[in-house]
Formats: sequence, C-alpha cells, structure tokens
Amino acid sequence: MRRLIEETGPYSLKPKVRRSPFESLARAIAYQQLHDKAAESILKRFVGLFPGQRFPRPDDLLTMDVKAIRQAGFSRSKIMALRDLAQKTIDGTVPTSRMMQQLDDEAIVQRLIDVRGIGRWTVEMLLIFQLGRPDVLPVHDFGVRNGFRIGYRRTTMPTPQQVWQYGERWRPFRTAAAWYLWRAADREKRAMKVF
Repeated sequence: MRRLIEETGPYSLKPKVRRSPFESLARAIAYQQLHDKAAESILKRFVGLFPGQRFPRPDDLLTMDVKAIRQAGFSRSKIMALRDLAQKTIDGTVPTSRMMQQLDDEAIVQRLIDVRGIGRWTVEMLLIFQLGRPDVLPVHDFGVRNGFRIGYRRTTMPTPQQVWQYGERWRPFRTAAAWYLWRAADREKRAMKVF
C-alpha cells in the first residue's frame, strides 16, 4: 500500500454530502449496467421531466407518468426500482441523511438492501461517496479487486474473501485503501489505452 500511496499522491476523495440518499440511490440505479455517458443522458432527460427542480422528490416520481419515465430511457425494471425507492423513502425505510449519521454502516446496508434494485455494493458506494464513511471496503467491486491484483503484483484476480482478509490490516481507513486500489486499476487502464 505504501508504494500505491507514493505513486498516487495524497488521498483526495470528496464526498457529495449535499445529495439526499434518495437522489444518490436513484442515480446509482440509473448507472447500473450502463456506460457513464448513457446513464448521464438518461438522467438528464429524467430530471428534465421535473421542470424547476434540481432533482425530483420521491412523491414527484410516484406521480409521474410511467410512460414518460420510460421515454427518458429507463427500463421497466429500473422504473420499478425507482418507484420502490421513492415509496420506501416516503415510508422511512430509506433513512434521511441526518438519520444515517446516527446509524452504523451495517445498519444502513441492512435497511437499504430492502429496496428493489439496491444491493450491498450500491450501499457501499453511498457510504463512501455521499456519507464519507472512513472504513468501507467494497470487496465485490471489480476495480478494488483488480487494483489489489495490480498493487500487490498478483498473477490472478483475488477473491472478495482474500481482499477482505488482507484488508483487515487497513482498518479503520479501508475507504482510503479502496480509493488507492481504484487509482491503481485506473492507471493500468490508461496505460493499456496507450498500446
């Protein structure tokens, strides 16, 4: 890890604390299984359905015509996930940002995986990129595992369990370790484009 830190430089992750959990999770649903540009385009059209708002509120989404959301580019399964997210935000299953400050990471994971289309990985991204939690290691993330393979000069891809076990030594700063592993994977990707 020392070598990765020296090669990368200072840790510079800045959480997006101004987003609500609803917005962060809705954006995560939009990005699932899509390239960034396609997801950004769909999100732009989706937000355009709600004039005068930076991002729709849960009740706005529930009253919006499903056909209009479909025309923005969301699949039927993603629309069902968005509507479930909106409903579970309204009923309190999805805690507010303030409530999340009082919950530990695992409690947040367990509450949010009740939402259709939201799994552990998505919640871990919320913990890292919105809440700025310092000790999250998303071991099922391909970039983290690939960064581990690169950074620790392994010939094969490590299993999530291997990364988890090794990552115990990075507590209580596993988020920073994940960030450095992502940087290692990004550097290799950029280097491969050169060839």
